[in-house]
Amino acid sequence: MAIYHLSVKAISRSAGRSVVAAAAYRAGQELTDERQGLTHDYTRKQGVEDAFIVAPDGADWALDRNALWNAAEAAEKRKDAKTGREYELALPAELDAGARKELARDFARELVARYGVVADVAIHEPGREGDNRNHHAHILTTTRTAGEDGLGAKTRVLDVASTASAEIEHMRGVWARQVNMALERHQVEQRVDHRSFERQGKEQEPTRHMGVSATALERQAAREIPGREPVTDLGKQNAEIRERNRVLEAARKAMEKAQELFSGLEGVVCGRGRNPTLSRGRA
Repeated sequence: MAIYHLSVKAISRSAGRSVVAAAAYRAGQELTDERQGLTHDYTRKQGVEDAFIVAPDGADWALDRNALWNAAEAAEKRKDAKTGREYELALPAELDAGARKELARDFARELVARYGVVADVAIHEPGREGDNRNHHAHILTTTRTAGEDGLGAKTRVLDVASTASAEIEHMRGVWARQVNMALERHQVEQRVDHRSFERQGKEQEPTRHMGVSATALERQAAREIPGREPVTDLGKQNAEIRERNRVLEAARKAMEKAQELFSGLEGVVCGRGRNPTLSRGRA
């Protein structure tokens, strides 16, 4: 079943993060952070299926990953500056590798066209111990527009609370439409929806976010005993939520089937009621 996921988060100095290090890790490459004088080597990282950069017309200099992210660091002076923005996307397991790559590229192009930023795309394979359907992409974008001469103005529309939420919701809708178009092109019946269960009018209960620590513990437990029950409180809660949702979905389908049968019987009865009355007159 195709799964919808799009999350957005900032790469910020206030959290002690370097956008150069983030780009190196996601792309599985070696990059040098000139501001800090540190080299980040992730060339031995496994699971990176592909990595490429989408830049605005004329900003060819930004296709060099090392130059791009060092420019992003150099453009910011504040100690709490946001030096990058990351979009994490779930790619449909129902598509092949080529189709997943084009889908990620299409979304990156949309980000570049709408905000004038540079988008650095890294496509990752599912983890060896996790869900083998978990194909996903990390798209790291600049927080400034890019042109022929370098980075320009800040993309404030994504930084200000009064506009950021609406922009992110718009891009969530864009991603849902792009995924569904790709599924349709490849003759896959499933569709995704970026809206919450409540907005969709569904009674399903959302699962809780696991976080890094709980996810790592669950993966370690799965390695030790494949198929075992969850070991963390969050894992157990999510298992219960999934079971409740399964029961609700089964009940919903049963109700729909019963309604279809009732409608069919109602039609038969009504049809019988419309039989012409036999004439009682003499021949």
